[in-house]
Amino acid sequence: MSGIKAVGEVRASEAKRLERDGYEPVLKHSRWCLLKRKENLTERQTTKLAELLQYNLQSVRSRLMREDFQRFWEYSYPACAAKFLDEWCTRTMRSKIEPMKKIARSLRRHRERILNWFHAEGAISSGIVEGFNNKAKLTMRKAYGFRTAEALEIALYHQLGDLPEPEFTHEFW
Repeated sequence: MSGIKAVGEVRASEAKRLERDGYEPVLKHSRWCLLKRKENLTERQTTKLAELLQYNLQSVRSRLMREDFQRFWEYSYPACAAKFLDEWCTRTMRSKIEPMKKIARSLRRHRERILNWFHAEGAISSGIVEGFNNKAKLTMRKAYGFRTAEALEIALYHQLGDLPEPEFTHEFW
């Protein structure tokens, strides 16, 4: 789950809870001002966000946590980044906001892999992996009619490994 999805989930559930409990609908028309980055907000959304920041809502705290996490990518030393990550996860786990806690647990699980980015000094791109993932998804979509996992596996081997196609007695295309 990404930070954007978590903030959206918190906002939606909190809006329903506030409406159910009979409170003023302060979260109405606030979706994008909570999800967008500060520099991408329109004037109207900036005003709405300033209004929302006056309330101690879980949605607002979720947005502030997500915004705070963006500082993580500004670090240049792995040790400093690790310290920030650990402190951010600890603060988030104490927040009692379940979708954000889910993100913190995921970050803790993948801590070493995330910190590898700093060890590589940002020089390694994940573009190759993303390309393979897209190719695999496309192959699985094309292999929709196959009924066994084995047939899907063979299709993936042929597509990703560029293996030779088996000879058929009939040509279909």
